[in-house]
Amino acid sequence: MITFQHVSFSYDSHEEQEAGQRTEDLQDINLTVHDGECVLLTGKSGCGKTTMTRLINGLVPHFYPGKLCGEVLLDGRNISEMPMYETASLVGSVFQNPRTQFFNVDTDSEIAFGLENRAFPREQIEEKVATAAKDLKIENLRGRNIFSLSGGEKQKIAFASVYAMNPSVYLLDEPSSNLDMESVASLRSHLKMLKSQGKTILIVEHRLHYLMDIADRIIVLNEGRIKKDYSAREFLSLSDEERQSMGLRTTDLRKELPLITAGKTQEIRLELKNISLFYKKKTVLENINEKFSQGEVIALVGKNGAGKTTFSRALCGLHKEIKGDFLRDGRILSKKMRQKISYMVMQDVNYELFAESVKAECSFGIKNPDADFVAETMAMLELTPFSEQHPGTLSGGQKQRLAVAVGQICKKELIVFDEPTSGLDYESMEKVAKIVRKLSEQGKILFIVTHDYEFFCRTCSRMLVFSDGKIHYDLQCRAENKEEIRQLFFSAVGEKKSGNKGGNYFA
Repeated sequence: MITFQHVSFSYDSHEEQEAGQRTEDLQDINLTVHDGECVLLTGKSGCGKTTMTRLINGLVPHFYPGKLCGEVLLDGRNISEMPMYETASLVGSVFQNPRTQFFNVDTDSEIAFGLENRAFPREQIEEKVATAAKDLKIENLRGRNIFSLSGGEKQKIAFASVYAMNPSVYLLDEPSSNLDMESVASLRSHLKMLKSQGKTILIVEHRLHYLMDIADRIIVLNEGRIKKDYSAREFLSLSDEERQSMGLRTTDLRKELPLITAGKTQEIRLELKNISLFYKKKTVLENINEKFSQGEVIALVGKNGAGKTTFSRALCGLHKEIKGDFLRDGRILSKKMRQKISYMVMQDVNYELFAESVKAECSFGIKNPDADFVAETMAMLELTPFSEQHPGTLSGGQKQRLAVAVGQICKKELIVFDEPTSGLDYESMEKVAKIVRKLSEQGKILFIVTHDYEFFCRTCSRMLVFSDGKIHYDLQCRAENKEEIRQLFFSAVGEKKSGNKGGNYFA
């Protein structure tokens, strides 16, 4: 049993601008999680959800120092007084950014890492690694270089490394953020398996739809406090307006409909001729021929590892192993020119945050930035309160919004968003969607790598489906394509003949 008793916590790095008072990331939290319960922690970005998990796994205060009041108990013991090795044997954590918890360069060693630290015999380690890979259906990821994996594949390895340890408590922070729809369905089945084993599960999540038949309770946080503790039945009885007012996403994807465009012809600005992409001489994508118009918002859809991010990097001149030509207005675009006219919001935004403050980041590397436009964009994405804060101290969702803000401010012709809604609540997703629509109206060409159907429905005018090294489908978001788009988005590999027609993803 996990118990929070009048818990307040503030990080040492967070200080008020006035009177030197520290802000409290959590304020007077009282909560009991019983053994075997599955509890969903949700709420707006930065409301304290991740801090609660850090209190349970001991990272607060052992790794993240700050002022802690009250007690967090695990089976009656104060977690802050327990040695980390003991807490780690009882509590397994999958972080929002799995890269931050890796210690090895190959997948098998990573899955075995915790077992090795607990001094399991070699034969038992090999058996547990094989069992974890089999149970989680990731045998195809064994023996791989971690750095060659997609974001979603890294998430699976992080989960497997925890599963192999067989803890009694599982903490998952945004576990679906980088997963394709097939993998989300697999995650649901894994969570159900853990529930059947009597495990205690706490999940921090914005994408709620896949958890509605799994979570026993839904805890909504707001500004460091528990705003409401719902049973699953109570939460599902909320109206869409009530849920959205709390900054929460949809509970039923069947209510979401793709953006329907008029289908009018725009001027062709970008063309790809016989493009093939390689990674270490291995073919990733082959013989791509596509034309794109100004103002188009193109969704890049497909399972994890299908080549969407490699394609995006090639568009921006960030990938070297290429055959074929990129043309703008009929003229060949060199790699250097593609870099000049494009901007990419990366899947892991930590790679592109360089400045000492949020305000400085918004104009970093931009010649003669418009100060008023910078301020307007920051305000729109609710970043103004953090203007003097270091980007590294932001929550995952706040970092994502910051990267999107830079994409708006830099005024490039071609903008790529790689999973831009990872870690975003409902309001933040709507704000990013508004920016995407605004950029489209300005005639920009936008490519969005996404597994987020809610966001897709609000922004995209066209969909490319990647599978087996090719683009298998290219569909405009028009009324006559509505059902086909829906079916393709939710199929495992983008094949209309697939038996998965979306039912596994609708809770």
